[in-house]
Amino acid sequence: MEDFKTIIEPFKIKMVEPIHLSTFEQRKQYLKNANYNTFALDSNKVIIDFLTDSGTSAMSSNQWAGIMQGDESYAGASSWHKMRAAIFDLTGHEFILPTHQGRAGESILYGYLGGMGKIFISNTHFDTTRANIEFSGAEAIDIPCEEGKSPKTYHPFKGNMDVVKLEKLIAEKGAANIAGVILTVTNNSGGGQPVSMENAKAVGVICKKHKINFFLDCCRVAENAYFIKLREKGYENKTYKEIAQEMFSLTDGAVMSAKKDALVNMGGFLSLRNEEMATACKNLLIITEGFETYGGLSGRDMEAIAIGLQEVFEADYLHYRIRSTTFLGERLREMGVPLIWPIGGHAVYIDAKELYSHIPVHEYPGQALVCDLYLTGGIRAVEIGSVMFGKYDEHGKLIPAPMELVRLAIPRRVYTQSHIEYVIEVFEKLLKNKDNSKGVIITEEPKFLRHFTSKFKRIE
Repeated sequence: MEDFKTIIEPFKIKMVEPIHLSTFEQRKQYLKNANYNTFALDSNKVIIDFLTDSGTSAMSSNQWAGIMQGDESYAGASSWHKMRAAIFDLTGHEFILPTHQGRAGESILYGYLGGMGKIFISNTHFDTTRANIEFSGAEAIDIPCEEGKSPKTYHPFKGNMDVVKLEKLIAEKGAANIAGVILTVTNNSGGGQPVSMENAKAVGVICKKHKINFFLDCCRVAENAYFIKLREKGYENKTYKEIAQEMFSLTDGAVMSAKKDALVNMGGFLSLRNEEMATACKNLLIITEGFETYGGLSGRDMEAIAIGLQEVFEADYLHYRIRSTTFLGERLREMGVPLIWPIGGHAVYIDAKELYSHIPVHEYPGQALVCDLYLTGGIRAVEIGSVMFGKYDEHGKLIPAPMELVRLAIPRRVYTQSHIEYVIEVFEKLLKNKDNSKGVIITEEPKFLRHFTSKFKRIE
């Protein structure tokens, strides 16, 4: 389509869902009742929900039509064969295990390969990945490229893994102790930044040389393919799907939360090349998820996934998806909002440490910004900083995360341009009073994935 200034959604609205337009005073009470954790808010108390892009997509008319054809047979359902065919066509991996979502696949694979003394290396592990690895007793190590650590630095592929550090880590830890190398595309915790094909190939070569498993966390693989086609020489004339297929061809396996780039509300899969590994994982699948041809999914879910994996690679959809996210990021940057640059695929990441420079790290500036966004305009976002990834030393002192970010994750095919314009207005209002914002303290927290259920108190 011609390059017009207006970003037109490549779809028509067929069904609407009401949004409750709350007042500031109402939101003040709602947030207090939720102990200043936006995960504890009811959805009907949120105006714009940017908490996550996982499972929040609007499905297409074709997907809803497919749902009506769902084969709910316990074993060997026709819907499973459709889903399996779509995944095999994309990944080329022979052994495919359906799961109810991505973290179930992570639990099975990393639980099987992990354990005390084992190590997993990633460009950046996301929260559930790290939790599943550490729950097994293994260690999760992040080695993003240097450019990815600097929010303001421009680099076309800030999601890349540092391959020099990868070689050093393998030499230091011993290849036999490395249970797997995981390349997350796009790099979610690193700002939704893409990974280049060149980097994926380099990682693959190193893993093959040392006989280490190379896995793809591929939940946003279509968005990553968009950036490769746009920015990497030699891929201008390839389709988005061909680019994704090439990346899968480098790997030994993949885990996908289908709730992202398969455009569904529930589902996932684990795909593998090695039969022995697949057999062991299949046994765990049957114990924890369900039989090998449904794995915790209904037939209608599998129908929707099979269709979504086709629709997500449509050029018009991907252009709209990335351009609308970029539009929000560019407008906020023009206003002086510090953020990760360039804008990633599924979200805009605000640098809360710089925006709220008056709030010390141990008072969680990211969580403070999350609270202020909700209070100001009913926007629900998520902190990706020291609440999510911070740890404590032996004296109980906070070891901060590398960055203090707030993620505005945009659901697929849900919000229109006017919703995005409203978000920009909320930021304009918030900026006027940002220096008066106060930090938060944690009053209650679990051992793992504390950002989901922790309770906070606002510092007066």
